[in-house]
Formats: sequence, structure tokens, C-alpha cells
Amino acid sequence: MKIVCTGSVAYDYLMSFPGYFKDHILADRLESISLSFLVDAMVKQRGGVAPNIAYTLALLGARPILLATVGEDFSDYRAWLEENKIDTTGVKVIPGTYTASFFANTDLANAQIASFYAGAMSHASELKIAELPGSKPDLVIISPNSPEAMRDYPRECQAAEIPYLYDPSQQIVRLDGAVLKEGVLGAESLFVNEYEFELLLRATGLSKEEILAHVSFMVVTLGAKGAVVYCGDSEHAIEAFPTDTIVDPTGVGDAFRGGFLTGYRCGLDWVTCGQMGSLAAAYCLEQRGPQNHFYTPSDFVARYRTVFNDDGQLDCLLK
Repeated sequence: MKIVCTGSVAYDYLMSFPGYFKDHILADRLESISLSFLVDAMVKQRGGVAPNIAYTLALLGARPILLATVGEDFSDYRAWLEENKIDTTGVKVIPGTYTASFFANTDLANAQIASFYAGAMSHASELKIAELPGSKPDLVIISPNSPEAMRDYPRECQAAEIPYLYDPSQQIVRLDGAVLKEGVLGAESLFVNEYEFELLLRATGLSKEEILAHVSFMVVTLGAKGAVVYCGDSEHAIEAFPTDTIVDPTGVGDAFRGGFLTGYRCGLDWVTCGQMGSLAAAYCLEQRGPQNHFYTPSDFVARYRTVFNDDGQLDCLLK
């Protein structure tokens, strides 16, 4: 399966606050909120939604293609991605710009306050899926990107009859309701977390039933409670994979998507796909940064089978 990952490519600046944000937020003073948190640590990591998803896909045997715009500071990142079997031929450097940057502060409850600088990502709409070399993609992942790109890519996919996974997540608050509705109704599948889903319903005016009537499947992630996979009239609850090591939530949802889509790529059932996403998310949660975990397909299968029963389905990853 030829999978194209569109979305942000960024450097993540991850900070740790040794307290709880909730202890410093005055509910009756939100209109004049002014806070500064002294953090204990900061690290710079490779990130961005598109390569985060692509990284998990590559760990599990795929060769995903990135379609994104980056800055002049991207050369080391590109080399690392290529070493990890991610195709960067669709990545364009915008002269005179920096790669997008994500600044996240995480407290002891794993709550996050974050800011995102678009940088070169602002030029993403200049790229076209049709300009990628080779055959037409089997699937395009449309994840958070510049608002213009998130408007244009669904339209391009619809015109070319390319199935796409719609993952508006953090950009729901920036996109016009009509644009979001158009993206949802033309999608093969939809991925959101539970909070984003409520925002999406409010922004588009659609009901859950109306969305499910248009997409082939929808996944709503629930954090520590796992996820729910909807397909037609069926609904499948997915447990979070158990782990005693919780280090950093950054990129966990992206890892879930990569794991889930690996099962989808292999034609596995919805529960197994969801459980694969759950395990991929746990691997990410156990390390600091969204691309610092590593495992082989055989490692993944062996750990999966300590909790879940796949009846041999995951042997497809070992060939």
C-alpha cells in the first residue's frame, strides 16, 4: 500500500513543569490570565504529526512518503528520516525560513500547554499530491497542517478519487466549519480524540450519525481509557495497552494512528487494528519525544501477544 503522510514537520521543544497547572489557574480570572511556569528541563526533539505517524508505519514495515514543506534547518532531520525508511522526496525546503516549531510544557499530571510556530509549514499548500512521482497513492493521511493545505488536500483527493484519512485534530479551532464539513464528508476515515470530536461536531453542525453515514470508519481516542472504533453500525472498544512507564504524552496519538494503519494496511479486523494502535501508543508514551522509541516487528508482535490474542494474524508483520 502506497501511503502519503501530509501534515506538519516540526522540531519539538519539550519542557517539564514540576507541579500541576490546575493549581495555578483561577477559574474566575480567565479573562485576564497571565502565567509563567519555571520548568525543570527542556529538550529539542524531531517531531511534527506527519513524520510521527510515518515513523511508526516505517517501524512496522511500511515505506511511507512525506509530503510537506520545511525550512533550511531540515538537513539533519531529513537524513535521519531516510535512515529510518521514510521517503522524503516529497519534502520541499522553503529558502529563508525555519522548520515549524512546537513548544510544549507538560505538568506532573501529563496535562500540556503548548504553542506552535508554523514557519515553513505556511507554504504547504504549494505542494500537490499529483506532483509526487510514481503511481497514485492508495491512501493519503491529511493531518494538521496549514489551513490552506487542509482545505486543498481533501479537494485534490476527492477530485482524483484517492481515499484519505482525515485527522484535523489541533487545527479544528483554525478551520472554517464549512471547510471541516467538506473534509469530513469526503473522507474514507476520520481520526480524532474525544475532546476534538465534540469540537468537530459543534464546528460542522454534523451529528455522529451523519458522520458515520459518510465515512467507512471512525476512530475516537480516549487517552488512558483507550479508543473506540466505529464502522457502520458496529462499535469496538479498545483498551489502552498496560504500561508502568509513563514518560511523555507527546506524539502518542500519532503513534496510535501509525499502529492502527499498519493493521489496516494488512487487512486485519478492527479490534486488532485498534489494539496495534494501543501498543504503538504505549511504546511512544514510555520515551521522551515522539520518535525516540524503537522496536522491530518481531518485538512488537511478541509484546502484543503478552496482552492480546491475534490468532496468528500479526504473522503478516514477520514476513
